[in-house]
Amino acid sequence: MIAYSLVKFNYKDIADIYYDEYFEVFGNEVFVFLGEIVQMPGHCIVVGMKTGKVISGYHTGNFKVLTEDEC
Repeated sequence: MIAYSLVKFNYKDIADIYYDEYFEVFGNEVFVFLGEIVQMPGHCIVVGMKTGKVISGYHTGNFKVLTEDEC
């Protein structure tokens, strides 16, 4: 069985000038982290839990894995 993590976009290291742009894409939504893109090391694919929106090509390090309490 394959296990996937639940993640949220981590705004901590995002420059202030980009915050609004990233918030428009990710908001405060919880995503299912599907994994890293093989041809784009360091970039990943996530799917919104509520919206089903597939987002790809963003840096893997910009996502925070949620603890059970945060889910």
